Amino acid sequence: MSWSAQQYTQFEQERTRPVRDLVAAIPTQTVTHAVDLGCGPGNSTEVLLQRYPSVQITGLDSAADMLKAARQRLPAVNFSLTDIASWNPTQHYDVILANASLQWLTDHQTLYPHLASKLTAGGSLAVQTPDNLQEPSHVLMHEIAQDPRWRSKIGTVQHPARHDAQYYHQLLKPLSQQLNIWRTTYFHALPAGATAIVDMFKSTALRPYLANLTPDEQQQFLQAYTQAIASAYPVDQTGSVLLPFPRLFVLATR
Repeated sequence: MSWSAQQYTQFEQERTRPVRDLVAAIPTQTVTHAVDLGCGPGNSTEVLLQRYPSVQITGLDSAADMLKAARQRLPAVNFSLTDIASWNPTQHYDVILANASLQWLTDHQTLYPHLASKLTAGGSLAVQTPDNLQEPSHVLMHEIAQDPRWRSKIGTVQHPARHDAQYYHQLLKPLSQQLNIWRTTYFHALPAGATAIVDMFKSTALRPYLANLTPDEQQQFLQAYTQAIASAYPVDQTGSVLLPFPRLFVLATR
């Protein structure tokens, strides 16, 4: 199931706020080269460019539709179709940004030190990952996948494991002169209720489930998921649903 820039950017404000907070906290001041790993439609790259307007920035993503949108947004920036998992450049970067992308990859024990090794002295690795696998939105995906109608196809689907702050502290502290880790829960007020929550996750967390279903099965799955979400996240007196969205931030300076 291919990534859809149009679906993703329906909630661009909610998706961009965390990267604004992350980029604003980067301590590296002197920057010549920066890279955005998993740049998506370019919203995170744009934030990086606003912080460092005269810097040579490269945006990398594995989805052609995302890169098409990124190039339309920022025609002066170099964007490239690249798999982050195999990214191994010869040059070093002053800033390596990864906004809501590394959670799709496994083996962080190897990945994060590898990325840190691609920094210049004083350069910063800035990572933000959703930390919401224990939230009802994600627990319900897995529970509904056990329905006999589609269990044989998606009953074993799992998102890659997430790790806590202690894990990344132990992993990166020996490699960093400065290490800053924090966790923030954003509360998104969504006026369309359960439908908005489903639409938000259609472009991200729901993809591994929907990819293995037929169109009819997708529709049935989404109906069941929407009903469950409506019970877990009731509409309040303002007519909106408040969606808690925890995110983990890691900022390591070499």
